[in-house]
Amino acid sequence: MRRTAVLMDVVYGLTVDLVAITVLAQLIYFRRHRRRDMRLAYVAVNVGVFTVVALLLAQRADLAIGFGLFGVLSIIRLRSSALTQEEVGYYFVALALGLVNGLAAHDVPLALTLDAVLLAVMFAADHPRLPDRTRHRLITLDVVHRDDAALRADLENRLGGTVLRQEVTEVDYVRDVMVVDVRYNVPAARRPDLVPSQAARNGALL
Repeated sequence: MRRTAVLMDVVYGLTVDLVAITVLAQLIYFRRHRRRDMRLAYVAVNVGVFTVVALLLAQRADLAIGFGLFGVLSIIRLRSSALTQEEVGYYFVALALGLVNGLAAHDVPLALTLDAVLLAVMFAADHPRLPDRTRHRLITLDVVHRDDAALRADLENRLGGTVLRQEVTEVDYVRDVMVVDVRYNVPAARRPDLVPSQAARNGALL
């Protein structure tokens, strides 16, 4: 009898979890960022976390072991490749959805409520219409500026915005090249014209 109840809880929880991760990975993330590899990663980590949590609950194992395992896997995954802060945020929400739906599988209304909160936050926080004009680029210049003011003026002329912060990360006097980490504001009038191809060119060799 208990096995049947546990199985039904897992089925309900898995159904809710699959719907939630589909909304997050496909409808929210992929439609905005178009990265198939990260979509697969989010689905994989979500379903993997849900499966392990469901197994631990079914076997009445110590959940502390499971949480410790998730922590180790998260650190390994995040250190294995360079992720943007946006991708890290989606990664942890995908993990959280797996935990929520695994732990609250016996309480579907609670799981649905928590899933709705997480998805609504991500939908709003990463909405393209939010008034964010700040950009970040790692710029490689084919000239070495010895004066910060001249460097700032050159960056603003190339980027067409106001430099908020600049940090020189590399200088090569042999090749006459310098690498600068830049954060800058894009004028409001130019923002609609900033398409992905243009953004990629901004980060290339200037």
